[in-house]
Amino acid sequence: MAPSIDFSRLWGKDSSRKGTPVVVTMENPNYSVLEIDGPDAAFRPVDKDRGKNAKQFTWVLLLKAHRAVGCLSWLGNALWILLGAIKKRLIFGQGVTMENEKSGRGRLLFRTILAFLLMSLAFLAFEVFAHFNGWHYFHNHGLHIPQTLEIKGWLHAIYVAWLEFRADYIAPLIQVLSSFCVALFLIQSADRMLLCLGCFWIKYKKIKPRIEGDPFKSDDLEGLGYDYPMVLVQIPMCNEREVYEQSISAVCQLDWPKDRLLIQVLDDSDDESIQWLIKGEVSKWSQKGVNIIYRHRLVRTGYKAGNLKSAMNCDYVKAYEFVAIFDADFQPNPDFLMQTVPHFKDNPELGLVQARWAFVNKDENLLTRLQNINLCFHFEVEQQVNGVFINFFGFNGTAGVWRIKTLEDSGGWLERTTVEDMDIAVRAHLNGWKFIFLNDVKVLCEVPESYEAYRKQQHRWHSGPMHLFRLCLPAIITSKIAVWKKANLILLFFLLRKLILPFYSFTLFCIILPLTMFVPEAELPVWVICYVPVFMSFLNILPAPRSFPFIVPYLLFENTMSVTKFNAMVSGLFQLGSSYEWVVTKKAGRASEPDLLAAAERETKAMNHPQLYRGSSDSELSELNKLKEHQETAPKPKKTNKLYRKELALAFLLLTAAVRSLLSAQGVHFYFLLFQGVSFLLVGLDLIGEQMS
Repeated sequence: MAPSIDFSRLWGKDSSRKGTPVVVTMENPNYSVLEIDGPDAAFRPVDKDRGKNAKQFTWVLLLKAHRAVGCLSWLGNALWILLGAIKKRLIFGQGVTMENEKSGRGRLLFRTILAFLLMSLAFLAFEVFAHFNGWHYFHNHGLHIPQTLEIKGWLHAIYVAWLEFRADYIAPLIQVLSSFCVALFLIQSADRMLLCLGCFWIKYKKIKPRIEGDPFKSDDLEGLGYDYPMVLVQIPMCNEREVYEQSISAVCQLDWPKDRLLIQVLDDSDDESIQWLIKGEVSKWSQKGVNIIYRHRLVRTGYKAGNLKSAMNCDYVKAYEFVAIFDADFQPNPDFLMQTVPHFKDNPELGLVQARWAFVNKDENLLTRLQNINLCFHFEVEQQVNGVFINFFGFNGTAGVWRIKTLEDSGGWLERTTVEDMDIAVRAHLNGWKFIFLNDVKVLCEVPESYEAYRKQQHRWHSGPMHLFRLCLPAIITSKIAVWKKANLILLFFLLRKLILPFYSFTLFCIILPLTMFVPEAELPVWVICYVPVFMSFLNILPAPRSFPFIVPYLLFENTMSVTKFNAMVSGLFQLGSSYEWVVTKKAGRASEPDLLAAAERETKAMNHPQLYRGSSDSELSELNKLKEHQETAPKPKKTNKLYRKELALAFLLLTAAVRSLLSAQGVHFYFLLFQGVSFLLVGLDLIGEQMS
C-alpha cells in the first residue's frame, strides 16, 4: 500500500520537522519554482483577468487593431477610387460619353429631378444657416413657432414664415402622397408574401408536372414502335456574332429523331460578315445529317415578332405539331425535347411548356449576381406558383415549346409591341389554353454583363407590358374566361406587378424620402424605409441562398433601377417614342465548363478527322475562311463608359438629403440616404458591371 503523506505538516507554520528528510536529485529538470506562503494558497480561486497571459492579451489587441485598420484602409481605398472616378469621368470627362436621351419623357424626368436637386441645395443652405444661428423650432416630432417678439431680423422672419408655410401646405401634400405609396407598398409586399407561401406549399407537397409512362410508345399490336411528333425548332437572331455558334451547336445536338425534327435559323442580321458566318455554321451541321435551314428576311420589320411570323408562314410548317423557340444565347441540353414535349400527350388543353433559365455568367461581376437574384425569384416563385395554381404566366420568349395550334388559334405573332412573348401568352390565356412551367428543366443562357445592356433590356421589359395593357384591356374585359381570371390579369399581372411596383419604388424611396428630410413634419416611419424592405429583400433572395451576402447591395440596386423602370413604364403607358424601341441585348459569348470541354473534344476530333463542306463551293469556303481570319485579327474596339444624368442627379439629391438629416439627428434615415446616394452615384458613373465596347 502507498504510504499516506500529510503535506499540511510540511507546509504548516510549525518550524519543528519530523521524520527523515529525503533529497531527490533530477537531471535536466523542466519545471518552475513557485513560492507558496500558506497551505491554501495553491487552491484559492485565481482572478481570470489577473491570470491571463499578458503577451496573449497583447496579441489579441494587436489582431483586433489590425482588422480595424484593414477595414478602414479598405473603406479609404474604395472612397479614393470613387473620388478618382468622379474626377476622371465627371469632371474631366475622360473615356466617357453622355447617354443619349431620345424620348422627351426622359428629358422631362431629368429636368424634374434636377429641379428637385437645386431646390434641395437651396433649402440645405438655408437650414444650415438657421441651425448655426440657433433657430431650432422642431423638437420631438413637433413644430414650435416662435412668438413675434422672439423674431430677430428679416432673415429670421423669412425662416419662420417658411416653417409655417411648410407645415400648413407642403407637409399635408407630402403626407397624403407618402401614405398612398406606403399603401401600395404594403399591398405589393402582401402579394410577394403570398407568392412565397405558395412556393413553400409546392415544395412541401412536392407538386410538379410529371410524365406518366412512355408517352411516345405506339399502340400497335407488337408494341415495339415509337411515335414521335413532328417538332420545329426556331432560333431567331440578329447580329449575334458572339453566340451564334454555340447556340446552333446545342440545338443541333437535341435528342430527337432526325426525320421528326426541323431547325430554322432565323437570321435578321444586317451585317453581311455575320450572315456569312452563320451560313457557314448551318452548312457545317447540314452536312452532318441535321435537318437545318437558314432564313434571312429582306424586309426586316416587326423585330423578333416579325421574324417569327415570317418563319411560321412557310408551307412546310403545316406538317409540324409543336415549335420550340430558343434565343441566340440559349444552349438547351440534348434531352430538352424529351423532358418537355411528352407533357402535351393526352393533354389537349395544354398550349405551352416553359422551361427555366440557368446562367453561365451569374458570378461574372456584381451586376450579374444581382440579376441572378431577381431572375431566380421570377422563375422559382412567380412562374412556378402561377403555373401550378392558375395555369397561366407570361411566356419568357425563349426556352419554351408551343403547340402550333395554340399559336394559330390565338392569332399568331403580332408586331404591335416589343413584348411579343407576353402578347401571345395573354391572347392564348383568353382563349382558354393552359400553361405548364417546368422548374427542373433548365436551359443555359447569359445575363447582360454591362449596365448599358441591362438598362436597355429592362426598359423594353417594362415599357412593353404597359403598351400591351392598353391594347389588350378591352379584349380582357369582353373575353369569356372566369371573372377571377380577368381580375388576376388586370389587377395582379398588369397593374400590381408591372405598374405599381416601379411607381411606388421610385416615388417613395427616390422622391418622397429625400423631400421629408426638408419637410420633417411628413417624416416616413423607420419600418417603411428599413424593416419591410429588408424583409422583402430577404424573401427575394430565398430562391438563391448563395446570394445572402448581397442582400444590402440588392436592396439598394433595386431602388436604383426604379428610375429606369419608372421611365419605361410611363413611356409604355402613354405610348411615347421609346415604347416601341428594340435594342438587341449585348452578349459576351460565355460558355459553361461542360460546354468548353465538349468544344475542345469536338475540336480534337476535327483535327484528327478533317471534314469538307461539300455543299459549298471552293470560293465560298475561301471567303468564309477570310472572314474568320479577319474576325480574329481585327483590332478590338475601344471600351468606353457612359454617364447617366438621371442617376447622377438623383445621387446628389439623396446625398444632399442625407446631409440635411444630420441636422435632425435621424440616424436610420441618414444611413439609408447615404448608401442609396452612393449606389446611384456608382450606377450614374457606370462603375457597376463591365464596360460597353
